[in-house]
Amino acid sequence: MAPFHLAVALDGAGWHPAAWREPGARPDLLFTARYWAALARAAERGLLDLVTIEDGLGLQSGDHLATVDRRTDQVRGRLDAELVAAFVAPLTRHVGLVPTVTTTHTEPFHIASAISTLDHDSHGRAGWRVQTSARADEAAHFGRRTLPEIRRETLGTPETAAAVADLFEEAADAVEVVRRLWDSWEDDAEIRDAATNRFLDRDRIHTVDFEGRFFSVRGPGIVPRPPQGQPLVVALAHARAAYELAARAADVVFTTPQGAADIPAILGEIGAAQHAVGRTLPPLRVLADLVVVLDTDADAAHARLRRLEEHGPLRSDAAVLAGTPTALADLLESWRDEGVDGFRLRPAVLPTDLDAIVDGLVPELQRRGLFRTAYESGTLRERFGLERPASRYARAEVA
Repeated sequence: MAPFHLAVALDGAGWHPAAWREPGARPDLLFTARYWAALARAAERGLLDLVTIEDGLGLQSGDHLATVDRRTDQVRGRLDAELVAAFVAPLTRHVGLVPTVTTTHTEPFHIASAISTLDHDSHGRAGWRVQTSARADEAAHFGRRTLPEIRRETLGTPETAAAVADLFEEAADAVEVVRRLWDSWEDDAEIRDAATNRFLDRDRIHTVDFEGRFFSVRGPGIVPRPPQGQPLVVALAHARAAYELAARAADVVFTTPQGAADIPAILGEIGAAQHAVGRTLPPLRVLADLVVVLDTDADAAHARLRRLEEHGPLRSDAAVLAGTPTALADLLESWRDEGVDGFRLRPAVLPTDLDAIVDGLVPELQRRGLFRTAYESGTLRERFGLERPASRYARAEVA
């Protein structure tokens, strides 16, 4: 089997809410460009496929469905993920940069322009993690719509199910609009010929004329076509509605198995979702998420996790592994044998666990022949075995 993909999810001081208290954490630098640049460079030193950067439209909460919890003992506040990626882009050369941008309150035109700009800025290393917002307090920041209060105890009710379905349908439409806007400039629309006094070929810039339930967008975009044609689109999925969003709209899907035994069922659900929405090739690339607490000594890793848990438990949708890089490599190899294409690791503490991934896990995977020893040339899409698509409007013109 070919070497697998390895990504890292960056979020504040780390994925454990008490991460900022750890000796190796840098809470004084969380809101600085220097902090994020150092994390991205570390990931690149480890030859990782990409980093995702978490984001949201409200202050963090102990429960992602709840409104602000007013706690003062955990990190609150964050920098804009897309702007962080834009800053980091010229400071890195290879690692993919995938900011989270929420569709629920963000216009597709803005998303298309921002991610396309990032792709130009990074020379073909941009992606977009699609996310929805179900929180009423986040809707109140914008004042243009209201959302019902969605709580865990109401998730099974018809009203909540309908509201959630709407959010995912809107997200799928938003991705479709963004993809059309990326295609609205053909690759050779820019002529730049001073002799003929022509900078553009207007015949190669197209309106997208999208009319749907949630959006009416004429286009064209204002940013020339991205270097990748279509930057990588990724989504996190736990249930059928999210799997179908990924099947309709994404290139890569992040999943949250609790163990190797869960993977066949998850892959079955993803396959069913792709069939249900009529997805044709290429199939979704599937990465499994895992929160990691790493140390060269397993007892030390478990002790650090216990110390973190003294300040409150980590409520995680993904499984948590505390142990050595070798133990993590064993687990990843066993999960990979069940059929996933790779992994997105969530470091419990930054930069501590990211450094352990880069300096401990990656060499162990390389020793086993499971991970690259150098970056190859090419874009982020190409790293995932995806071709650069032609503009849909150029194809229609040829036909």
